[in-house]
Amino acid sequence: MQPGEIHAICGENGAGKSTLMKVLSGVHPSGSYEGTIVFDGEEVSFSSINDSEAKGIVIIHQELALIPHLSVAENIFLGNERSRAGIINWHEANAQAGDLLAKVGLKENPVTPVGYLGVGKQQLVEIAKALSKNVRLLILDEPTAALNDDDSAHLLNLIRGLRDEGVTCIIISHKLGEVAEIADSTTVIRDGATIETIDMHKAGAEAEAEGAGAESGLSRRIIRGMVGRDMENMYPERQPDIGEEVFRIEGWSVTHPTQPGRVMVKDASLNVRAGEVVGIAGLMGAGRTELAMSVFGQSYGRDIRGTAFVHGQEVSLGSVSEAIRHGIAYVSEDRKQYGLNLIEDVRRNVTSAALKKVAPRGYINTHEEIAVAERYRSSLNIKAPSVLSVVEKLSGGNQQKVVLSKWLYTEPELLILDEPTRGIDVGAKYEIYSIINKLAASGKAIIVISSELPEVLGICDRIYTLAEGRITGDVPVAEADQETLMELMTAEPITAETH
Repeated sequence: MQPGEIHAICGENGAGKSTLMKVLSGVHPSGSYEGTIVFDGEEVSFSSINDSEAKGIVIIHQELALIPHLSVAENIFLGNERSRAGIINWHEANAQAGDLLAKVGLKENPVTPVGYLGVGKQQLVEIAKALSKNVRLLILDEPTAALNDDDSAHLLNLIRGLRDEGVTCIIISHKLGEVAEIADSTTVIRDGATIETIDMHKAGAEAEAEGAGAESGLSRRIIRGMVGRDMENMYPERQPDIGEEVFRIEGWSVTHPTQPGRVMVKDASLNVRAGEVVGIAGLMGAGRTELAMSVFGQSYGRDIRGTAFVHGQEVSLGSVSEAIRHGIAYVSEDRKQYGLNLIEDVRRNVTSAALKKVAPRGYINTHEEIAVAERYRSSLNIKAPSVLSVVEKLSGGNQQKVVLSKWLYTEPELLILDEPTRGIDVGAKYEIYSIINKLAASGKAIIVISSELPEVLGICDRIYTLAEGRITGDVPVAEADQETLMELMTAEPITAETH
């Protein structure tokens, strides 16, 4: 790589992308691997991440390394405090943090606890934290996975600005359109080995000369290298068979859990039918996750008001157990924090939300528990050595399948999927889409929340748009495109009618 170059690393989950970057950044110390690292023309070795940062190498991991109870400013300067004579200068720290937040486009007070922010905003705090150091090589592992199109575009422009300032960037990303748009070169790896390194400018020009669009031609080439085959259609075909209404909310409002008076969701009304896949699209902060979590047993928010109906009957959703009892399941956008017990095995995770089914007399039937986990391992194609494998060791796509298995075992009628393909590769995404299609075909009602507009357009039958906590549109997918959705997502909120 050359100074001021943006280099992308692409590969399926488990191909070795993150491991390679951990070696480069000192997370895996010298001696734990074979081979050499050459930086600025000299061979280097790192015993820790502090050694790599001293050389100007900073890594932002896909799994965020923030302390939720500390403020944004405290997290940004953690280990790099703004102090004199051992005393922290909070005025200077907060002022500098404010400047960094402005640079990454995050409009938050530096004294706000990080735990109050959503995953997408926390990602921007991580990037601000990296920029607070003397960065010469910035490694970003799935930096836009939790961001919507507008915020992703802002971040990519920020990375371009760093390149223009001479900062070299390595990006690991599954968003191939993004890779084609921003990368100067791309290395494709499969099963821990380099397949090829592509000069993106030259390859893009060649694709256009052959009559294909540069971006689509590059994406196909990268996919072929990643999975060893062509994938003609990113979204599996489905013939919807939509039945009666399964779930409906009317006049749903949610207040922020710690900031009284700050309304996160206002008078939302929506419905979903059996066999229907309904999308929810909105910019960051629009209230998508807040809406979903509040519906799932009031697991977010306070002063929750509104009415919920299951099969036309009004129900109470005052707790998670009540929501599960009424046939509602929620797959969180943050599977590692809210969806999985990482130190437990596949078996225990799969049965955890409906443990009574394998413990009818208060004692877990281990044989039945293993049989249940094996059934889901087979039907959802979970790639693990056995159901006794620890979930933490699985790739992101397979972890997501374990979360899906856990909630499918509760036999829900409504399945809410919040960013179901976040941080997983194109092959695993296709498998998740196929699972969604099978669930819809079996009569499940499904709500999909996604920051990727092509995804909601590719897998949904109908799409609700949110802006500032209010529903601004309810559009059949046949009448929708990215421009229409973006216009609704940035529109003045109106009250949408349900169908």
